[in-house]
Amino acid sequence: MSIMSENMLPSACEVDVTGTLSMYAMQLASGAPSALVDWNNNYADDPNKCVLFHCGNWAKSFLPDIEISNAPILGNSVGVENTYGALDGRTPANPLTYGRISTDDPKGIIKAYIGEGELTDDPLKTFGNRAVAKINDLQGLMNYVCRNGFEHHVVMNASKTGAVLEEALGNYMGWEVYNHK
Repeated sequence: MSIMSENMLPSACEVDVTGTLSMYAMQLASGAPSALVDWNNNYADDPNKCVLFHCGNWAKSFLPDIEISNAPILGNSVGVENTYGALDGRTPANPLTYGRISTDDPKGIIKAYIGEGELTDDPLKTFGNRAVAKINDLQGLMNYVCRNGFEHHVVMNASKTGAVLEEALGNYMGWEVYNHK
């Protein structure tokens, strides 16, 4: 998946089709690869920072100090010795656009949320692919994500392309778009 995403062929794990579509939209807006990540834990005591994480599938351009390793979480199911090939690395400070396209089946609509923030160089010692994000009013965003039935996956891109995505998805596609500002 990392090799495909790095070559502008977005690939998301866990059969996340709308996650892959989100990766593709951000890739088109920025001209750079995107990564599918998990909204993870808050970072320290800062209510506007959180950890972005996944087991080892991000495009290598996100990971300047990349290593090939094992995936300990997946190893809980299949044995760590059977998970070699996952990437291990930390994403440094960069601009950040994040977002998610999803479907709301009961309403019969396609919806999305997007926003901009920054990736920071705050210390983070763990495994897998990881980053620390700073997003204004992160707690308000998390409230919106949860109350509106969005998945735990979000897409990140090292760009500032929120306005482009809002115009493309809202005006041209006609989808319901929330831009977190």
